[in-house]
Amino acid sequence: MANFSKSNVPQFSVDVYQNEYLPEGGREVNAIVTVTSTGGGTVGSAVAAPHLYAPGQGPDAAVAIMVDCSGSMDYPATKMRNARDATAAAIDTLRDGVHFAVIGGTHVAKEVYPGGGRLAVADATTRAQAKEALRRLSAGGGTAIGTWLRLADRLLSSADVVIRHGILLTDGRNEHESPQDLRRSLDDCAGRFTCDARGVGTDWEVKEVTAIASALLGTADIVADPAGLAADFTGMMETAMGKEVADVALRLWTPVGTTIRFVKQVAPTVVELTGRRTEAGPRAGDYPTGSWGDESRDYHVCVEVPAANIGQEMLAARVSLVIPQPDSSVQNLGAQGLIRAVWTEDMVASTSINPQVAHYTGQAELAQVIQQGLDLRKAGEVEAATAKLGRAVQLASASGNADTAKLLAKVVDVVDAATGTVRLKAKVAEADEMTLETRSTKTVRVKK
Repeated sequence: MANFSKSNVPQFSVDVYQNEYLPEGGREVNAIVTVTSTGGGTVGSAVAAPHLYAPGQGPDAAVAIMVDCSGSMDYPATKMRNARDATAAAIDTLRDGVHFAVIGGTHVAKEVYPGGGRLAVADATTRAQAKEALRRLSAGGGTAIGTWLRLADRLLSSADVVIRHGILLTDGRNEHESPQDLRRSLDDCAGRFTCDARGVGTDWEVKEVTAIASALLGTADIVADPAGLAADFTGMMETAMGKEVADVALRLWTPVGTTIRFVKQVAPTVVELTGRRTEAGPRAGDYPTGSWGDESRDYHVCVEVPAANIGQEMLAARVSLVIPQPDSSVQNLGAQGLIRAVWTEDMVASTSINPQVAHYTGQAELAQVIQQGLDLRKAGEVEAATAKLGRAVQLASASGNADTAKLLAKVVDVVDAATGTVRLKAKVAEADEMTLETRSTKTVRVKK
């Protein structure tokens, strides 16, 4: 990964929200860690007029756009046309000097532009050439997404840049390689580039697309109507162009006898990070967070501390932000937060739940019960599905997650949101069900 000077790194800050008081015998400490990055390029700002940026004015970046060209992209024919138009719109959003490539994906991955195992450098000429090459895209063949990702990785790793990003579009299921092959490709690409994944239409597998985005620390979404692709691709590329710093890790140090039970991102989406820990010296571990522009994200950290007596206090964990370097050193981003534990006999203090922790525990449960409810609905278990989706309606209503509440109302008839009383709708549009499943992990931030 390329090095870069302090001058083009945004300023990071860490805020910790927790109830530090534990009752006698209490061992579990929960905290919400808010990480904020400011002073870099606001996400999207570097693209208000991308062609005005001289090479090097934004961060060095490389982008690979992977477009599904399998046979199903011809049904209807507008799908392939919209995919070509969307890719052209994304290419127009590239800053001058950004390295890029377009990949056509079927049961094999093909270089559409520039070819020859290399990346092009964005300027007026290469943008025009790339858009000309898109006209040759046609549909035919199967789907093996792992091959697309591996080609993207090879191309992106050929550039000495700070930011490496992929955009992947599919309209079908990954039928021409095993789930294990895709998993291996994701494991091999994780930490090498970030990737946004989109499903167009309704014939793709939600769990496949969300797994790609989760493994590669990007976003996942549905574009049910292919006509919406150009706007979506433009938005994704604007966000990618606003990223300033890559490979940021949340480093947690814990004292002897203390263990991290889990770490998950809880805003703007729920992303489980516990299993992605890499050891970073004695009693420290790094959790990957991907690339950052001007933005803020929230993480839920749960720590198990040794039992202690009333009146004792201890540091449960220290949070810092680092960028691991290839030579095993780290660049410390200078922000730090402390998670504390204090044992008290004051029952009011030790039993109150911090509002931030309570809110995000509810948001994580909301994502879980939507997934469970939809799976049960598909399995024909009406009563169990109704109970889970009813709980989801209750949680969405209580936390003010209006977007998710609206999506739920397309799948269930809400009798009483406050108690979670619902009835499953007899007929649900496939696009509505897939939209709810794809966006189930999107959260609302706690009102400060």
